[in-house]
Amino acid sequence: MSPPIAPVGWSRWLVPPAALSIHLSIGQAYAWSVFKPPLEDALGLSGTQSALPFQLGIVMLGLSAAFGGTLVERRGPRWAMTVALVCFSSGFLLSALGAATGQFWLIVFGYGFVGGIGLGIGYISPVSTLIKWFPDRPGMATGIAIMGFGGGALIASPWSAQMLESFGSDTSGIALAFLVHGLSYAVFMLLGVLLVRVPRPRAEERADGRATATAGPRVSARQALRTPQFWLLWVVLCTNVTAGIGILEKAAPMITDFFADTSTPVSATAAAGFVALLSAANMAGRIGWSSTSDLIGRKNIYRVYLGAGVLMYALIALAGSSSKPLFVLCALVILSFYGGGFATIPAYLKDLFGTYQVGAIHGRLLTAWSTAGVLGPLIVNWIADRQEEAGKHGAELYGTSLLIMMGLLVIGFAANELVRPVHPSHHLDAVTPEKGAPDVRRHQQSESA
Repeated sequence: MSPPIAPVGWSRWLVPPAALSIHLSIGQAYAWSVFKPPLEDALGLSGTQSALPFQLGIVMLGLSAAFGGTLVERRGPRWAMTVALVCFSSGFLLSALGAATGQFWLIVFGYGFVGGIGLGIGYISPVSTLIKWFPDRPGMATGIAIMGFGGGALIASPWSAQMLESFGSDTSGIALAFLVHGLSYAVFMLLGVLLVRVPRPRAEERADGRATATAGPRVSARQALRTPQFWLLWVVLCTNVTAGIGILEKAAPMITDFFADTSTPVSATAAAGFVALLSAANMAGRIGWSSTSDLIGRKNIYRVYLGAGVLMYALIALAGSSSKPLFVLCALVILSFYGGGFATIPAYLKDLFGTYQVGAIHGRLLTAWSTAGVLGPLIVNWIADRQEEAGKHGAELYGTSLLIMMGLLVIGFAANELVRPVHPSHHLDAVTPEKGAPDVRRHQQSESA
């Protein structure tokens, strides 16, 4: 499937809606916590077990993005979006079969493994295309699309809750909800597949494939792995994601637990609404903070994400259970930072490594998301389960987890401070046979192989 090249006069503002149709669909992953209590009741699962489909999905997101990044760059966004559609929708259909037959392993395999591949390929499918369409505002461009991933749960959370209420929260009701999700998202994602286009070749790219002096750095995905900047950003992304995803995956039961012993407990419907609010903050942060990064710089915006994030967690730990508005406000700010971090990282990579293979570099960096997708839910769920076994309840279940998240954000802040511009020796034109690497033309061929 060849990348569809935009005809003369094609508006670049048609590309973000194409990306949004994919990201709004795969963003359903952030509404997984709505399914946790019904699955736990219907199949007799613990909180740690019910998190497995979500955790595996995030792991596969990072792995498929890392291993498929170069292929996505070569095949183009339409091919990638088609693969995402097939895998993501198939994951729901397999999960529906698993729920109907009471086979939890099939839900883990379908939603987590197969659907997770769709998450990863779909997530990176529009990134480099958007940066090429909007070289003047890369933070805003990626923020527009990636906000869809953060906002997916804004639609999916109340929609899923309503389906479970209508169909029932037993295995047959859960199966039917999964089936409706899979079919509906297939239709919606198809719109993006049909609409997406890549820009026509730019004048600044010469026939020999080398950029002019004004085009910025050109670092290949393979070479980027050899730079300290890549691994520092890996730590930055991993710590920021771990701190946010732990709350997000456990959102519905967490707010219920925090206020279970108060005079104003949180109902299941209100908890689902809280998940939707978090999704809105996640979505708003992706476009708002990433656009701000175009004005104040990527390093400065990450100082906000990581530094202010520590303060928000401290407030929840100290006073969250005594004030519902404070708890909700701090959680919303944390999730806005979480979403902003995702939307800003492609532009950060573009600043450091250029646009040459930014999509493939971004895919490799998302292995940090895979790691965080395991760490965040594991820390929160495992500690909560152990605390509950020890006879604790309410906000006491999460005190240790909050402290760990604060420590991780401090580590991420330090890593961000160490980021410097990439040394010219890593630029594509500087990679020479004398340094043990092929010349430029052979290097480009090997990267696309």
